[in-house]
Amino acid sequence: MAKKREQKVEETRAKLIQAARKAFAEKGYAAASMDELTAEVGLTRGALYHNFGDKKGLLQAVIDQMDLEMLARLHKIQAQADDAWSGFLAENITYIEMALEPEIQRVMLLDGAAVLGDPSNWPNQNACLRRAAITIQTLIDEGTLKPVDPEAAARLLNGAALNAALWIAAADDPHAILEKAIDAFRLLAAGLKA
Repeated sequence: MAKKREQKVEETRAKLIQAARKAFAEKGYAAASMDELTAEVGLTRGALYHNFGDKKGLLQAVIDQMDLEMLARLHKIQAQADDAWSGFLAENITYIEMALEPEIQRVMLLDGAAVLGDPSNWPNQNACLRRAAITIQTLIDEGTLKPVDPEAAARLLNGAALNAALWIAAADDPHAILEKAIDAFRLLAAGLKA
């Protein structure tokens, strides 16, 4: 009985997240109607509030889902690289390039930042920073990078990639900004090489 209830709760959450993701991507957070969203999946606003607290909580759940998908893509890019440095660089550049994708641009970088605050303070950033610091320490240990505090380097490079993505997402011509941002990021990162 408890298993059926858990399954029902997960199904309800999944329906709401999927409907919200579509609405936020198409209309934007502010214009997305919670009544329309819940009606579309045959649920009530009560189900939304019970599962997510409010519209902001639902946005956080959507962003968490999108973030997991982005991380999976980034891990794949890193794993396909010839070496750790190339993988680290490719992963960061791919993150910057993702700012061109309409759903990521609108939901995560524009609305997410406006509603949930500075993305560098989001819980998922801590995991990214820890992973980057470990990679940087590995690169230092193998002699690819100069001796530097790995956490400081991770925070600075992560901040550069995040700010580049935010700049691209908010630009009138994101494609024009992309190349400039990637070129500058490559130069910044290369400054750490031994």
